[in-house]
Amino acid sequence: MSTPIPTGRYVELDSGLTIHFHEAGAEHGGVPVVFLHGSGPGASGYSNFKGNYPEFAAAGLHVLVPDMPGFGLSSKPEDVEYVLDFFVQALHGFLEAVGIQRCVLLGNSLGGAIALGYTLAHPTRVASLVLMAPGGVEEREAYFAMAGMQEMVSTFTSGPMDEAMMRRVLSLLVHDPAIIDEELVQERYGVCLTQPRTVLSTMRVPNMTDRLHEIQCPVLGFWGVNDDFNPVGGNSKLLEHCPDARFVLLNRCGHWVQAEYREYFNRECLQYLQDLGLASGSVQA
Repeated sequence: MSTPIPTGRYVELDSGLTIHFHEAGAEHGGVPVVFLHGSGPGASGYSNFKGNYPEFAAAGLHVLVPDMPGFGLSSKPEDVEYVLDFFVQALHGFLEAVGIQRCVLLGNSLGGAIALGYTLAHPTRVASLVLMAPGGVEEREAYFAMAGMQEMVSTFTSGPMDEAMMRRVLSLLVHDPAIIDEELVQERYGVCLTQPRTVLSTMRVPNMTDRLHEIQCPVLGFWGVNDDFNPVGGNSKLLEHCPDARFVLLNRCGHWVQAEYREYFNRECLQYLQDLGLASGSVQA
């Protein structure tokens, strides 16, 4: 059976959810890096990170790229609320199922919020965080006041999307729409056709700013100053409250730093993990 994105592996969780994921690199290539994608119509780990995780694997790291429930090729239950705790529990179940006891969490947008939430719930399981415009550091109203978020949600919940509408939504994520190619549109459109509307309509992510001081692991962050989905001022909250954090701000960049500045992002992350002793040949998970 054909799928909108390449098929990787599947694992069934104790909760009954099935999680689809891609895996690459050396199993003993330092602490595993788990890539956590953002939300939105048709999102998947592969589409978010296909320009990144192969480079991490080529550098000798063990990488896993799961699709969160409701996204990609993973289970998409209609009878749940897609709140942060649901995603954090699913991530924990996934890591348990694949035998990962300690990892680096690398997350964009919703994936960044999941990474923060998971670190607060399971601090000893996270060696470091890499965040790109993470959610979870503003009240819900602040996110939904953003122009990109408003248009994305209204488009997805108003009825069936066509491919032109998908291209329009994806163009909101980036500063230069030229990087939105037909392959990406088809990947996201194909996944979107399988998603219940409750994936976005029930989504709730709390503001975790008051708990950021609890995050003791090192944090590397990136934010595009032209982001129309997450207020760029969120970087200041992480810098102020996290004991060990650094952030890079990029101009002419929207919500997808990992795609818009792909080579720079890959290079900086790999050097950062090497400097922390978490990359290939330095520390075993």
